[in-house]
Amino acid sequence: MSPSLILRGLLRSRCLELAERRVYARSGVLSRRLYATEDKAERESFKGQLYQSTNERVEREREQQARYAQIRELQKRARGTPAWLVPFVLTVGIVGGWYAAQRGSTSLPSTASTVPLSQAIPPQHDTAPATLQAAWADFKAVVGEENISTQADELKSHSGSEWSSYPSLPEDQPFAVIRPGSTEEVSGVMKVCHKRRIPVTAYSGGTALEGHFAATRGGICIDFSRMDQILTLHKEDLDVVVQPAVGWETLNEELAEHQLFFPPDPGPGAMIGGMVGTGCSGTNAYRYGTMKDWVLSLTVVMADGTIIKTKQRPRKSSAGYDLTRTFIGSEGTLGLVTEAVLKVTPLPQNIRVAVCTFPTIREAANCVFSVVGAGVPIAAIEILDDVQMRCINEAGNTSRSWKEAPTLFFKFSGTPTSVKEHISMVQSLAKKANSKTFEFARNKEEGDELWSARKEALWSVMAQKKDQTDHVWTTDVAVPISRLADIIEETKDDIAKSGLMGAIVGHVGDGNFHAIILYNDREHDLADSVVHRMVKRAIEMEGTATGEHGVGLVKRDYLPHEVGDGAVDLMRKMKQAFDPLCLLNCDKIVRVQRPKAGEVQEW
Repeated sequence: MSPSLILRGLLRSRCLELAERRVYARSGVLSRRLYATEDKAERESFKGQLYQSTNERVEREREQQARYAQIRELQKRARGTPAWLVPFVLTVGIVGGWYAAQRGSTSLPSTASTVPLSQAIPPQHDTAPATLQAAWADFKAVVGEENISTQADELKSHSGSEWSSYPSLPEDQPFAVIRPGSTEEVSGVMKVCHKRRIPVTAYSGGTALEGHFAATRGGICIDFSRMDQILTLHKEDLDVVVQPAVGWETLNEELAEHQLFFPPDPGPGAMIGGMVGTGCSGTNAYRYGTMKDWVLSLTVVMADGTIIKTKQRPRKSSAGYDLTRTFIGSEGTLGLVTEAVLKVTPLPQNIRVAVCTFPTIREAANCVFSVVGAGVPIAAIEILDDVQMRCINEAGNTSRSWKEAPTLFFKFSGTPTSVKEHISMVQSLAKKANSKTFEFARNKEEGDELWSARKEALWSVMAQKKDQTDHVWTTDVAVPISRLADIIEETKDDIAKSGLMGAIVGHVGDGNFHAIILYNDREHDLADSVVHRMVKRAIEMEGTATGEHGVGLVKRDYLPHEVGDGAVDLMRKMKQAFDPLCLLNCDKIVRVQRPKAGEVQEW
């Protein structure tokens, strides 16, 4: 037999063997290719090389046949297709691929710890009339038709107030005001809003000053007025469980019957929900601290309707993150408070009030610095300047006439002996600071009368308004106590130079004071510039843009100067984590989209 015939027979035999082995391999009998033999001699022989070459050629032919079959199938499908469609599809694919590659880094979840404003994606709400009308039926099923209002006057009153420093725009109004009666109903309302992407603002007492409840995105307003119950008083544990529309004055009237009281005391009409939201304080802050010191636990409804409780009732806990304080001061941007467990304390049995006047505001402020530095345990120290005292006299809401000079109000509490000693110490320090008069109440009635002047401050300035074009701008800052005299004196001089009427009043024991400025429509920019300089002055003195009023809309652009861009970017990240759709009180505290040209004042 010729060599060629022998070779042909070997090839045929080998191909049949390979085909048989491939069948076995598909059935699981053979797990590796036989030409990859481990016999080195066979691998290096002519026969081994021949078998390897033959197998590779067969595999290449099979791959080519598969490609040809795929091309024929595509050609078959393309028959009858317009000539322009194929290049169009190819072009779209190329452009789409390039665009996806360019945005690849932002399409994936960000791993950054903060969100700069330049990277913030504006919220996508749905406030189309059809959506809101459809949602109305859902809200009706949750709270009942009688607890939904679309009356024009109610919508206006739930978007701003005459004492707010933010002038609400006509479009800053909700579609409807909804009054839930329980935590579960609040949850039901939020589930509807989350599903339909409807923005929400919360409303309790409506006494906020920095535009906190302006409905900048429309949507709905949740009014907590039906949730106004004191739920449980634990006298032995010194705590009380309340709903958000309980006023601090009403609460203290109830607690007084049990010889207890709740120290935070902001302006009249303030309610617990808003007090938690702004982290308020009041005249008692010097002795008792601020709102964050008196809240033990919160029940909160999140943006998607989830109900959480931040902790239990014990006075101390190391159980995880401090969610309670996270929500205090968040101004309804992270969740809606529906219950609060508050600490209370025994009512002081002996309270005395003293009042002293000074020739200048600096001397009054220096007296405060001396009293605080001496460590005298005073319950409260308040300052009112000569303009404020004149407004109180002209308003006539107190039963006496006051000396129109810078005045300090002191509140003392404790045993009769200790109070007498503390009054004597303060009287001596005031005299060294050049006080002109010093008087103290002999009983509770006289004390209430003296202290009433302090509580009339805002309303007495508002009484100076002549017509509807006049407005009151109430703002506050706080500085380290050593800079108090400087900033009060400089701010008072600035107001006088502006030609506006403005009063100074404040809880100066902790370096916090307020300016109450009267202006008309034509003078808005002038008042704005005075406030801007006052806030800038405070921050440059290592102070804060807001001691207790909160940030809202008016103070948000000062935060980067006060705490830095990184801290504000972290707040924005927290907002996104708690409220990914930005439904809750959008635009407050931190911006969620870039401002328009000229919207932010130059620093």
